[in-house]
Amino acid sequence: MSLLLNTLNIIKVMAKFFLRSRYACLALLCSFPFLAASAGGRIHIIPEPVSVTEKPGDFILRSGATLVVEGDSLGGTAAWFTEQVQTLTGLQLRQGNGGKQAIILDIVHRDKSGIHPNGYSLSVTPSGIRITAADPAGIFYGLQTLLQMIPTTQPAAIPCADITDYPRFAWRGLMLDVSRHFFTKQEVERYIDDMVRYKYNTLHLHLSDDEGWRIEIKSLPQLTQHGAWRVARTGRWGEFLPALGDEAASAGGFYTQDDMREIIRYAQQRYVTILPEIDIPAHSLALISSYPNLSCTQLPYPVNPGARPPVRQDNALCIGNDSVYMVLDKIFTELAALFPSEYIHIGGDEAYKGFWATCPKCQRRMADEHLGNVEELQSYFVKRVEKMLTAKGKKLIGWDEILEGGLAPEATVMSWRGMAGGIAAARMGHAVVMTPWDYCYLDLYQGESTVEPPTYGMCRLKDSYTYDPVPDSVDERLILGGQGNLWTESVPNFRQVEYMTWPRGLALAEVYWSPKSARNWDSFTDRIGFEFQRMDGAGIKYARSAYNVILTPKRSGDHELVVSMSTEVTGLDIYYTFDNTNPDSFYPKYDGTPVKFPLGATQLNVITYRNGHPIGQQVNIKKDELAKRVDEGRHVY
Repeated sequence: MSLLLNTLNIIKVMAKFFLRSRYACLALLCSFPFLAASAGGRIHIIPEPVSVTEKPGDFILRSGATLVVEGDSLGGTAAWFTEQVQTLTGLQLRQGNGGKQAIILDIVHRDKSGIHPNGYSLSVTPSGIRITAADPAGIFYGLQTLLQMIPTTQPAAIPCADITDYPRFAWRGLMLDVSRHFFTKQEVERYIDDMVRYKYNTLHLHLSDDEGWRIEIKSLPQLTQHGAWRVARTGRWGEFLPALGDEAASAGGFYTQDDMREIIRYAQQRYVTILPEIDIPAHSLALISSYPNLSCTQLPYPVNPGARPPVRQDNALCIGNDSVYMVLDKIFTELAALFPSEYIHIGGDEAYKGFWATCPKCQRRMADEHLGNVEELQSYFVKRVEKMLTAKGKKLIGWDEILEGGLAPEATVMSWRGMAGGIAAARMGHAVVMTPWDYCYLDLYQGESTVEPPTYGMCRLKDSYTYDPVPDSVDERLILGGQGNLWTESVPNFRQVEYMTWPRGLALAEVYWSPKSARNWDSFTDRIGFEFQRMDGAGIKYARSAYNVILTPKRSGDHELVVSMSTEVTGLDIYYTFDNTNPDSFYPKYDGTPVKFPLGATQLNVITYRNGHPIGQQVNIKKDELAKRVDEGRHVY
């Protein structure tokens, strides 16, 4: 019955669209493959709330409806919500004390409400809407849910329901690498706007690396006068030519401290914490290029434009050099004053230690500190930096390599090389943020590589959705949460930032917010179809890779190449051809049996359909490429 009612509602909306505009009707018909699979109710929230009880009826949102604020510190949030509603629907809310049609925002004392921190309750009835929370952040998250319930069509009929919701984890983050490619203040703010729709609360900014220094340090002007700039290159990262002769360094940019204050203020208004990262002791070429005396060799280097680095890369700070600590103290003094975050991220990853092993200053440091090897030398560095940060009122967080040689006493570990580092840190009693690369790295391929922009590795939407940040036998209280990481070597512009983040960012939002028991893959893939409609309206670029075919080649008993086909999203039909034409629903339909290449065929063309409409990209792949994947042991992309 619910499916029938849902279908009838869609038909009614289509009819109203047709009366208003044949173009709007056409747009809805074109998007129908996304919506038709949903057999659920009328509410499609991401991340999935703790509890949703749908009820009969609707609240009809009309222009002039009253927004009532009952609680302190909500003036900015109320103004923000009013603007969002107008952008979404064209309707203008007015603030007042009540009325027949009111949306009430109510903060109550936590000990009286029984509401979790940052949680909320949302009640929609035909006569009004009430959001109750124990803190302003809870109201903000309740409004995010309400915005997802407001249709973009007229009349704006919001389905009646009671919703109870609160986050599973306190740390729900995304990392944006602004070093490999620089993104403007306005682009960072837009990224914040996109992420808060799904209740993220941490934006980790990777502010320094070999390819650029991105934050003004007033006491070290060379960092932005020189280290923020490199020679311009376009093409595939890692294949660029290095700087040639006296070529001008014209590509890059940086945030002034005033820029960053504006970003921080913008984020705070949306209950997002900005986590700054200065990656040390390695990944420091932009710093070393600005101040060459800080490396073991003290050789001059240009900022790397994205050329393939040498295996023995001289991009690590000299741990035996006292000047390094004087410079870092200046950097962290200014960062500590600038960023309200309780943490500063120091990186700590992928340090090539070969220069330390032969550097007289580093060897002297090892002897003076009775250190047995270069791993302990790195641990000495991390512990010394932790004392520096502690003196400035900040906590240290770093990638899981900071475990090597012994972990600093109060350090928090961000586990990226799988989950083993996080498990080890938690078992030692340290707090952990889980971000394993094979589930959380948003710069990886998200589907069949022949139809994706070039990158490396694979992290499908389902990989992100089905992982859990809490390993067995680890105290969940030590897992602060997790985040998705977008490294930007192969992400040269903001449209690609969006494409790589969404929809995997939707999956991770649900992992970090929703109860583990609430996660359901089929429900999620239904709900993202509705969210894609909103992204289309907002002009946000996203990937539809989860609708593409997955090809799994292997050798049969007679050594012939055979190919199995599947999809991440259930309920799709697969059509294929070997004759170099473009398949559609009149071509052979894949029935689950592995297929062989006919004699003479050299290419397989495949496309996916839902309910008679194409939904995935067409994949055209050579037989030789599939055979190569088998020979190399790569069966899934």
